[in-house]
Amino acid sequence: MAYEEARAALLLGQMVFDRRSELGLTQAELAARAGMTQPQLSRLEAGGATLTVPLLARLAAALEAELDIAFRPHDPVVAPA
Repeated sequence: MAYEEARAALLLGQMVFDRRSELGLTQAELAARAGMTQPQLSRLEAGGATLTVPLLARLAAALEAELDIAFRPHDPVVAPA
């Protein structure tokens, strides 16, 4: 479970970094847009932050992106033939 949570945090951090880079923003600029500090954003991009839904919504707005949160069923396990 801890591995999956760490992986998800790293993937989210990478998505924020990639979008910030596409927009040509510094960490300080994005942090200001999202109402957070640059060190907080740095930790987030490194996968070391726990995020709330309101913070995700602020980040999405700051990144000029839509926030898409969904529950999807796992792919069924296919037994070998």
